[in-house]
Amino acid sequence: MDRIFETANTNETQELGKALGKRLKPGDFLALTGDLGAGKTAFTAGIARGLGIEEDITSPTFTIINQYEAKIPLAHMDAYRLNGPEELENIGYYDYLEGFVVVLEWADRVECLVPEDALRIDIAVLDENRRSIRIHSQSPKFDKILQELNA
Repeated sequence: MDRIFETANTNETQELGKALGKRLKPGDFLALTGDLGAGKTAFTAGIARGLGIEEDITSPTFTIINQYEAKIPLAHMDAYRLNGPEELENIGYYDYLEGFVVVLEWADRVECLVPEDALRIDIAVLDENRRSIRIHSQSPKFDKILQELNA
């Protein structure tokens, strides 16, 4: 199932992420793609709010993995600076696949690590403020979530 949402600004991008985050469970994996500055981290910040995480969400470009504690913890990963999937594996990638919601930015750079049933989210820049957010599911659990989202 595919759904395409259009947001007019960063706040709307975060609100869509928040609506999605409220519906996620431990073990859910979100694979994000999009150009630099498209809004992947802003979308992830919304997901974190939906999970009940209040602290500021920052891009894990240099740390590779940022972990946020909550009732449902978030592992926010970034593959932009990696030379290959082994680097992500070596810093504990598999430790986060159970018990966390995982959001992986630049997922296309480590495609072999993305679970088959991951929710795939591509964010495209339409203009300075507007974004097109395509969410693709190959899983009945995510299909249900996509049907519930209104934006």
